[in-house]
Amino acid sequence: MKIEVLPTAEAVARRAAAFIAEEARAAARERGRFLFAVSGGATPLRMLALLASENVPWPLVHLFQVDERVVDASDPDRNLFHLRATRLARSAIGASRIHAMPVEEPNLPAAAARYAATLREFAGDPPVLDLVHLGLGPDGHTASLVPGDPALEVLDSDVAVTGPYRGHRRMTLTFPILERARRILWVVTGSEKAEILARLRGGDPSIPAARIASEQARLLADSDAAGLSR
Repeated sequence: MKIEVLPTAEAVARRAAAFIAEEARAAARERGRFLFAVSGGATPLRMLALLASENVPWPLVHLFQVDERVVDASDPDRNLFHLRATRLARSAIGASRIHAMPVEEPNLPAAAARYAATLREFAGDPPVLDLVHLGLGPDGHTASLVPGDPALEVLDSDVAVTGPYRGHRRMTLTFPILERARRILWVVTGSEKAEILARLRGGDPSIPAARIASEQARLLADSDAAGLSR
């Protein structure tokens, strides 16, 4: 894993946007499209807003979700709600190329299987994404692969449904598809992440995030998350 520490969260967001744009251009040259999966939460929103102004071959970009809360599409707890509010979704990527997890459906296992089929349709069988953005929770979770959840042990499917976590069940990509990604981009900011980031960097096997192979990973952190004073 290559680690880059920047002074502020804003600097991390700008570097992340530039990195994604670089990967998009390379994927477009080499494979004719860019398959990008983004995680939920507040951290990536600034990154995505900045990405809208980068030099990206937008007609060749397909955006997938790494994870999603099981709530109604209009619920502000829904990752898609915030994603669609970004300038990226409004102006750069057409709605047909944003592939939302179908968490509003009553049969969640069937919905997860259908999302896995969508991934196979666009990314091959087994699907290989060009770039996956991941965050890091203070408890060591990434995507919605949280400590103790049965989804951690799902190795025969690329999409799983979790148990309740902080009030909601989740749909999430699983370890197999995350590890097949051509590149992984970790974005970690804030002093509350310092301890868990140190454990990730140390390869602590007790946290879910550390189970993801790191050979093709880039980690961007601000000085607070890296445990450095500014």
